[in-house]
Amino acid sequence: MIEKGQTLPAAVLSELTHDGMVKHDTAELFANKRVVLFAVPGAFTPTCSEAHLPGYVVLADEIKATGVDIIACVAVNDAFVMQAWGEAQNASEIMMLGDGDASFTKALGLEMDTENFGGIRSQRYAMVVDNGVVTQLNVEQPKQFEASKAETILANLK
Repeated sequence: MIEKGQTLPAAVLSELTHDGMVKHDTAELFANKRVVLFAVPGAFTPTCSEAHLPGYVVLADEIKATGVDIIACVAVNDAFVMQAWGEAQNASEIMMLGDGDASFTKALGLEMDTENFGGIRSQRYAMVVDNGVVTQLNVEQPKQFEASKAETILANLK
């Protein structure tokens, strides 16, 4: 599993924007920026839709006020699903990134097998990335939701 102080692995994440599909190289996306990246097991799933993403939507301005350039959500879903979920959640301040083949999630070592849920998915986590280097990493224990909450990350950024 990736650790604090390590550089994010090279990968490509997809985002569906108003201008079409954008493929983001992680090295370029995180270069010279401070990013809060959080991951969910799946778009439109209960905890993710009722608490995880909404927390970041509500606190986006406060999080960005601490010097964060981008707040990004990633899931092992395609960019079309992530875009639709972002619209349904009014997440206009959040970059909704698809890791459709789980290659980024696997490279981080943060995948989990949810055989009865949909196969390989991401563990729930949040990290702060400064210029491509992980400076904070909060990985949730199974069936927990505390360490990766927007409120927890905001408190740690202050």
